[in-house]
Amino acid sequence: MLRTRVITALLLVAGLGLVLFALPPLAAVLAFAAIAALAAWEWGGLMGQAQPARYMYAFVLLLFCWQLTVAAPELVPVLLGISAAFWIFVVPLWFRYKWTLAGNDFFGYLLGALVILPTWAAMVALHAVDTWLMLAAMALVWVADITAYFSGRAFGRHKLAPTISPGKTWEGVAGAVVGVLAYGGIVFSFTPLAGKLPLSVPVIVAMLVLLTAVSVMGDLFESLLKRQAGIKDSSNLLPGHGGVLDRIDALTSTLPLAALILHFVRS
Repeated sequence: MLRTRVITALLLVAGLGLVLFALPPLAAVLAFAAIAALAAWEWGGLMGQAQPARYMYAFVLLLFCWQLTVAAPELVPVLLGISAAFWIFVVPLWFRYKWTLAGNDFFGYLLGALVILPTWAAMVALHAVDTWLMLAAMALVWVADITAYFSGRAFGRHKLAPTISPGKTWEGVAGAVVGVLAYGGIVFSFTPLAGKLPLSVPVIVAMLVLLTAVSVMGDLFESLLKRQAGIKDSSNLLPGHGGVLDRIDALTSTLPLAALILHFVRS
C-alpha cells in the first residue's frame, strides 16, 4: 500500500511539473479543467448519483470552465468572493446543523459547482500571475496539513470535530497555524514572491491565519460529506490516495480565498 501511494505521489508531482513548467500555458488551463471535471464526477458519487448523471455533471462543469474563460472572465472575482463567503460564513453553520446533500439534487449540484468551479478559477488566476505563487499557495495547505498531523499526534488532547473527523484536534490546528506562520516568514523573507504581495506584517499574519483556518474547514467539509455518504474515499482514481477530491479538499477552500486576496492586492 505504501509503495503504491509513493508511486502515485511521484507520478502526480512529475505530471504537475510537466504541465506547469514544460508545456504551454494553455496546457495548464486544460489540466486544471480536467481536475475540475474529475472532481465533479466524484461529487456526483457523494450525492449518490448514477454514472450517467455523474458524467453529465462533469461535462457541464467543463462547459462552465470554458464559458468563464472565453465569455465572462470578469465574473471570476465575483465567483471567488462568493466562494470565500461560503467557506467563512456558511460552512461553520453546515458543521453546526449537519446539513446533507441528500434529498435535493439541484442544491447538491449547485453546491458542487460552488466548491469546484472557484477552485479551478483560482488555479488559473494564480498560475496566470506566477506559477510559483500558485505553488506557494498550494504548499501553504500542505504545510498546514503536515504540521497539524504531527502536532496533533504529539500534543492532541481536545477533539476539534469528533463526529466528523475524530483524529483532528485543536492542538493540531494550533500546530498548523504555527507551521504556516513559519512557512510564511520564510517565503516573505527569502523569496521574490514577497514583491507580488506588498502587505504589512500584521496583514500578512492575519491572512496566513485565515487561510489556515479555511484549509482546515475544507478538509473537514469533505470528511463530513463522505461520512454522510457512507464512503471512505471520494473514488479510487488515485491508487493509494483515494480520489481527486480527497487530494484537493483543503485546496477547494484555500485557493479561491488566496486568489481573491491577490486580486484585491493587485487592483
